Amino acid sequence: MAHPATIGKYEIHDVLGKGAMGVVYKGWDPAISRGVAIKAITKSSLHADDLKHVMNRFRHEAQAVGRLVHPRIVQIYDYGEDDQTAYIVMELVNGKTLAEHLEQEVSYEIREVGEIIGQLLDGIGHAHAEGVIHRDIKPSNILINNDGRIKISDFGIAHIEASNLTQVGDMLGTPHYMAPEQFLGMEVDALADLFSIGVIAYELLAGKKPFTGSSATVMQQVLNQRPADPSQMNPGLSPLMDRVLQKALAKKREDRFQSAREFSEAFRDALDATLGPGSAEAPAAGAAAPDSAALLDAARLLNAGVSITAAQPAGDVLPALSGDSAISLDRGVKQARLLVIDDEERILTALKSLFRSRYHVFTTTDGYKALDFIRRYHMHVIISDQRMPVMVGVELLRQSREISPRSVRILLTGYSDLAAIVGSINEGEVYRFISKPWDNRELQTIVAEAVTIAVELADTEAAPVALPQKIDAGVLVIDQDEEIFRVARELIGGLCPVAYAADLDAALAVMQAQEIAVVIADVEAGHDQLTAMLTLLKEENPQILTIVVTTASDSELVIELINQAQIFRFLNKPVNVRLLKGHVHAALQRYLTFKQTPKLTHAYQVHPPEQVRTSSLGRRILDNIKSLRGRWFGAG
Repeated sequence: MAHPATIGKYEIHDVLGKGAMGVVYKGWDPAISRGVAIKAITKSSLHADDLKHVMNRFRHEAQAVGRLVHPRIVQIYDYGEDDQTAYIVMELVNGKTLAEHLEQEVSYEIREVGEIIGQLLDGIGHAHAEGVIHRDIKPSNILINNDGRIKISDFGIAHIEASNLTQVGDMLGTPHYMAPEQFLGMEVDALADLFSIGVIAYELLAGKKPFTGSSATVMQQVLNQRPADPSQMNPGLSPLMDRVLQKALAKKREDRFQSAREFSEAFRDALDATLGPGSAEAPAAGAAAPDSAALLDAARLLNAGVSITAAQPAGDVLPALSGDSAISLDRGVKQARLLVIDDEERILTALKSLFRSRYHVFTTTDGYKALDFIRRYHMHVIISDQRMPVMVGVELLRQSREISPRSVRILLTGYSDLAAIVGSINEGEVYRFISKPWDNRELQTIVAEAVTIAVELADTEAAPVALPQKIDAGVLVIDQDEEIFRVARELIGGLCPVAYAADLDAALAVMQAQEIAVVIADVEAGHDQLTAMLTLLKEENPQILTIVVTTASDSELVIELINQAQIFRFLNKPVNVRLLKGHVHAALQRYLTFKQTPKLTHAYQVHPPEQVRTSSLGRRILDNIKSLRGRWFGAG
């Protein structure tokens, strides 16, 4: 299918799908080097009588979803319109719709259905809290990412509270998933969305829709007929699940669940009854836990049915539930809070034992549960395994950075997967990389440093800083040849100065002569010298961000640079120009944020080995860089 080369500022790479109102393209945002999905409508394809109405609905979708920021909802990035086209720029989700999975006759285990419906209710509950009603929830509007995350999409007929875009008498939705009031053209509110989710839950658990046939037949069934209990099709379901789904599909609005939270809690209880005692747990609720008692309350909510009394001795651990998927709490009178995610119980047990006397320790094998927990309770340090069956550690750390940017993140793994290690820096911004098996003393030192930083920064707020048209601080490229320098100068020379140095001495001379915000260094040539310089530079001037460029496949080198020099980003050679530009822009923004809030640089400070500082090379480097922060940046 032919497609335009660009829409607005966005490059168009492919067609993702085509619907009644337009085309969805796979695009690229060159300004920040990010893949996007672009839903576009060609105005000339619409009848003149429909144009105004369709455009109003299209703008309305952008407004409705633009106010929703939640990991279960496809994010809206931008809206644009000209004489020919209107388009919405959205988060690009790599995966398939639930409808596509069902068309391929994919069947889901009961526990998997619980994950899908739990995530779906979590996302739609957030939308309802923001006053947005979807009104067309169905499997084709539910995206399942390649790692199992749910994303709700297509709010094209969404209704915002106080909006008069839709009126009583409109019938909008998809028949098999519509609530009775939608068929009747009555006023529609959040309860219609919950009805639709009830239909999806029934379909996934029973293997068939509760209402079948033509649209007219479905309408008659929805209005007048009680569906068969799902346990008739799936005898493994508890009678409690029958009651929950029949309540979700009640004809009268007042007989249904009145909120997503109420539905979610009842559905989870029914899953518990279906899967057996101790198989699942209720979601946490509430604000950040300020003290030990509140943390115990949080853990109690995460472990439904477990009784906790004050008589339990400090250090006891709440029993793990649901195949160790629960978040358990290691109790004690401490301030800092650690969250550990690993798919091996023996690892969780070892880390709880190691840290139980110093910190509150939460553990889980479930990445999704960890992310939900982080949204509700601030964690000072997050330690994640790299390879887990449902959600890889890099993705968990990336999402945790978005949810809780002041938490300090540590990657823990027994695998030297270079791509994952690089991803942990570029997307998760980890503080340290720890290999299994670890040295207890070293691990305790690293965690203590991380806790100190996190506690100090927990209440520090910094507003996002946009890039101005011109920046005085420059970018320094250190490489034996000038190719990357020429590329960087072409990409960002109009934004800030770009300097070149062929070796260490030339680099030190440049930094003495002008303010440097970002260093781009090829570490292959003169590896030892450059690693020492980057480490000492980060110790003395943590405001300077480093981007390492390399063709090396040595994961040990990358780990060394992560742990010793707090590298900001990694790039492989040959350099992807878009990624280079995106990484440099991100680094410059971070530098300006540091300048606005110098305290944030504490999270980037390192402590080089003594032999590096005291060597003749180390002393020479220190003599050159000790003064830089005071001269160019100001004391932090």
